[in-house]
Amino acid sequence: MKNFSTKALVAICAIGMSFNSFAGNKDRTGQSGAPELLINPWARSTGLFGLNTAAVGGIEAMKMNIAGLAQDSATDVGLSHAIYLSGTNISINDLAVAQKVGDVGVIGINIMSMSFGDIPTTTYFNPEGQGSYHPQFLNVSLGFSKQFSTHINAGVGVTYVSEQISNISALGLAFEGGIQYVTGKRDNFHFGITLRNIGTNMRFSGTGFSVNGEQPQAAPTFAVTENYPSDKFEMPTYLNIGVSYDIFLDENHLSSKDAVPMHRLSVIGNFTSNSFNNDYLGLGLEYGFRNLFMLRAAYRYENGIGNPATSTTMYMGLAMGATVQTRFGSGPMLALDYSYRPTERPANGVHVISLRLTR
Repeated sequence: MKNFSTKALVAICAIGMSFNSFAGNKDRTGQSGAPELLINPWARSTGLFGLNTAAVGGIEAMKMNIAGLAQDSATDVGLSHAIYLSGTNISINDLAVAQKVGDVGVIGINIMSMSFGDIPTTTYFNPEGQGSYHPQFLNVSLGFSKQFSTHINAGVGVTYVSEQISNISALGLAFEGGIQYVTGKRDNFHFGITLRNIGTNMRFSGTGFSVNGEQPQAAPTFAVTENYPSDKFEMPTYLNIGVSYDIFLDENHLSSKDAVPMHRLSVIGNFTSNSFNNDYLGLGLEYGFRNLFMLRAAYRYENGIGNPATSTTMYMGLAMGATVQTRFGSGPMLALDYSYRPTERPANGVHVISLRLTR
């Protein structure tokens, strides 16, 4: 087991070094597409600003680190709703289901829909607007994860990406892979690494790029329709490396070695290397009481944050959240999660609420 764990960690380090060429390329900032692939719709992990790469588990792992899909539960079902920017009519709805399949592993599916509300349709001949259209972003993810030992989980996933309005659309596929490693006296040290959004190029096309005109060289002139499709764009690839350490505050006062601690404090650290954005570095804390109530907060730093003249993000870097959950006898666990991330004006923050049922 020790030999297998050592090999796994060596492989993890090799992956990280091979990805070094993607890190911090300022010349590519803002040039990727499919930005919704960077959005996490789940309240429990966004309460930590997505820093819990090392310890995330269940269906939320499909938007963080696919390896965590194999943690604990046999069945995991969840719904989530996010008010992305208060007052903008942008909302995100998410549905996910994960099921353990014997000793094979865990299979999960996640469907995320992003709505922008009604946008007036304006044209050259109707600049004041005539009717409206409804942009729609849809991501459908399919993931697989397996617990290879009591210490190591690994998983892979693929996401179908669809962006469209009435007459323009773009489609693509994004792939991901991740590993989680756990050790310690009470399995309280966690390490995780994930590489996400390696995918196909995307290109917008459709009748919206058609332009009607005349062929002046012909005699007589006649009408022609020409298409001017957009250029290709890449997926927002990134690498996450995270660690987490659980401190059991009442461990020294337990009546026996088999007794379960009541108070847990998790210290979380994470580094994100982005291909098309600034890199992120963050720290977070999560307090848990009897696995029934949790409070969490985090700060994520990136270059220029807090200075309106240099910042490239709408976020202020802070995140906070809470969870209340209860188990129905020996049956399923029902959890209600909430998170809030303040943003710079004129945006009014991002609120996320999630409901999960696990057993």
